[in-house]
Amino acid sequence: MLSELQLELKNQLVRFCSDVIEPHMEEDDKSENFRMDIYNKIGELGLAGVTLPEEYGGAGLSYEDLCVVLSEIAKSSVSYAVTLSVSTMSQSILNDFGTEEQKKKYLPSLTSGEEIGAFALSESHSGSDAAALKTTAKKVEGGYILNGTKMWISSGGIAKTYIVMARTGEEGHRGISAFIVRDGAQGFSYGKKEQKMGWKVSPTRELIFENCFVSDSDLLKEEGFGFKIALAALDKGRITIGSIAVGLAQRALDEAVKYSLERKQFNQPIFEFQGLQFMMAEMATEIECSRLLVEEAAKNYDRGHKNQKVACMAKLKATDTAMKVTTDAVQILGGVGYTSEYPVERFMRDAKVLQIVEGTNQIQKVVIGRSLKKEYTK
Repeated sequence: MLSELQLELKNQLVRFCSDVIEPHMEEDDKSENFRMDIYNKIGELGLAGVTLPEEYGGAGLSYEDLCVVLSEIAKSSVSYAVTLSVSTMSQSILNDFGTEEQKKKYLPSLTSGEEIGAFALSESHSGSDAAALKTTAKKVEGGYILNGTKMWISSGGIAKTYIVMARTGEEGHRGISAFIVRDGAQGFSYGKKEQKMGWKVSPTRELIFENCFVSDSDLLKEEGFGFKIALAALDKGRITIGSIAVGLAQRALDEAVKYSLERKQFNQPIFEFQGLQFMMAEMATEIECSRLLVEEAAKNYDRGHKNQKVACMAKLKATDTAMKVTTDAVQILGGVGYTSEYPVERFMRDAKVLQIVEGTNQIQKVVIGRSLKKEYTK
C-alpha cells in the first residue's frame, strides 16, 4: 500500500514519463542516445537525490520512496532509472563516508540533477572477485597517482564525479581505497563505449587512468577502507536494482495483458485461452512477490536493520522475475513481440543485465547461503 507521498510521486512520474521520456525511447534506443536534458528534468522534479539530506540539496526521503521512483521510471526507461540509481549510490557513498568539505563540494550538483555520479569498481579480471582489482594508487606528495583500467562503468563518459576503487596497499580487500575523481582530470580518459544487448540509452564505458593525480582531499575515509565502502554501496544497489526490475516486469505484464485483450484469434481475444491466462497469472504473482521482497528490503534499510540476506533475495527474485516476465511478454505478443514495433523486445533485452549488475545472481545465492549457514550454526 503506497503512502500519500508515494502515490503523489508515482502520479507525478506517470505524467513525466508519458510526456518527456516515452516519446523518445524507441528512437533513442536505436541511436544509443542519452538525453542529458531529460536527466536534468528529473533533477528539476527534486528526484535526482531522493535519499540525500536536504542540507546538500536532496529530498531527505526513504529508500522505500526511492524504490517507487525507480520502478516508475523503469516502466518507460530502464536506462534512465539505472542512471539515477547509480548516481544516487555514488551520492550515498559521499554522504556516508565523505568529509563535510567533500559533501559540500560534490553533492549539490549531483542532487540537483545538474550532474551525474558513477561508481568504478569492476575491472577486466575482477568482476565478481572485486577484491582482486589491479588499479593502483601510489602515494606521492599531496595525493596519489592512479594507474589502471576500469571496465563496464555505467554512465561512463557522461558522469562528472566518479567513485574509484584502487589499490593502495596489500593484496586482497584490505589494500583497497576509494577516491573521488572528476571528469577532465589530467591522466583520466575514456576507452571504448560498449556495444550492448540492452540499456542502449545508458552508456557503458571503459575508464583509463594513466598517471592520474588525485589529491589527498579526494581520498574517501582513509586508506584501506575502500572495500567496506564498496560493499556498503552494493547492499543499497541490490535494493534499487530490484525496484527497477519490478517496474520493468510490471510494464511488460501491462503490455501483454492489453495486447491479449485486443488481439483476436479463432473469433475471440487471445486472453480467453486458458494457457495464456495461466502465463499471465504466474507473471502477476511473481511480480507481486518481487515487489513485496524489495519493499521489505527497503524498509529494513530505512529502519537501520541492514538485512543483507533479504536485500540479496530481493535482487535475485526481482531480476529473475523481470527476465522471465519480459520473455513471456514477447511470447504472448507472438511475432510482433519479436519486432521493435512493440516495446516488449526492448524490455526483454534490458532485463538480462539486471541479473548481472550489482553482483550476479549467482553471487546473491552465495551471500544468501552464507547467511543461512550463520543462522543454522549459532
